[in-house]
Amino acid sequence: MESGYAKLQFKSWLSQFRNGSNPWMARYVYGFMFLIANLLAWAVRDYGRNVLTEMERLKGCHGVKDCLGAQGVLRVSLACFMFYFTMFLSTAGASKLKEPRDSWQSGWWSAKIVLWVTFIIIPFLLPAAIIQLYGEIAHFGAGVFLLIQLISIISFITWLNDCCQSSKSERCQIHIMLLATTAYVLCLTGIILMYIWYAPEPSCLLNIFFITWTLVLLQLMTSVSLHPKVNAGILTPGLMGLYIVFICWFAIRSEPTGESCNRKAEASNKTDWLTIISFVIAVLAMVIATFSTGIDSKCFQFRKDETESEDDVPYGYGFFHFVFATGAMYFAMLLIGWNTHQSMKKFTIDVGWASTWVRIVNEWIAVCVYLWMLVAPIIWKSRQTAESA
Repeated sequence: MESGYAKLQFKSWLSQFRNGSNPWMARYVYGFMFLIANLLAWAVRDYGRNVLTEMERLKGCHGVKDCLGAQGVLRVSLACFMFYFTMFLSTAGASKLKEPRDSWQSGWWSAKIVLWVTFIIIPFLLPAAIIQLYGEIAHFGAGVFLLIQLISIISFITWLNDCCQSSKSERCQIHIMLLATTAYVLCLTGIILMYIWYAPEPSCLLNIFFITWTLVLLQLMTSVSLHPKVNAGILTPGLMGLYIVFICWFAIRSEPTGESCNRKAEASNKTDWLTIISFVIAVLAMVIATFSTGIDSKCFQFRKDETESEDDVPYGYGFFHFVFATGAMYFAMLLIGWNTHQSMKKFTIDVGWASTWVRIVNEWIAVCVYLWMLVAPIIWKSRQTAESA
């Protein structure tokens, strides 16, 4: 017999919103609230400096007026973090529908809106020293978010590869080869374009190193994946190659506009409609990435349940809010360029040398995690064989 929640899932959004306890609709509401917080932080950064200057408690920027924008972003981020971390503490461990924590997750919207507004106000009453301390902690929280997102992406790539390889039909194998070939062609095309755009002169040694090392890592992942003992196929390294090429491109794009090796950044130095569209797309992509990672709690379960009851929650409530709490720290780092004492131009996101190195290190960690996921089962199996012998 189909449960009421399953029936409600397929109804219109208006019908779902009218229902007071619907976990499927609730996650979209939380995502929309997260988007509002992102836009509020951006508005405070780009247009709220005059207002912030008048607030006595916001003094403490060491004589740098531009850092008031970063202060405003961190205050909105702190408010967003407090809300989602409170939701995390109050919903963690919920496993069954219609229990009190499920009702709190999916309903009580009037109380949660009041709670959200209260948390928005509180950080603007705190002294600058506390906000600076939160800014330092947010660096770590944003790193946790990137690690969670990385594991989620690698799990999705592995799942996609397993689904393709589970079918032994010749037609499916052809599709795998076409998809892998397309991935490698795009990887090489991206690397060539980065050499043309971001390494126009031999003096651009750092960009040449970033791009060349990305090519080396792509070759390393392919070699390990095709090793007879691993035999993971050619699709996963191709898709991972696309991911690290994208991260490398994002990292170089984050270099300051004054660098001669970043001609694309120089071309986009003026605020025009293309810059605004790029900013909007970046914000939406960040919100969507946070949302998709938050509902992917199953790849972080150490113990997989063989049977699932229709009374089980559709996704991990606590994990969902924990991802959004770390995502609040992450969007703060993007809007201030991972540096609490630098000024950001209007409609810019994730710009600065700190942002560049965060992306590059994220790329290297991604490769290390992927290689470990390939090699770890072999090492574990060899140890078990040695112990049994």
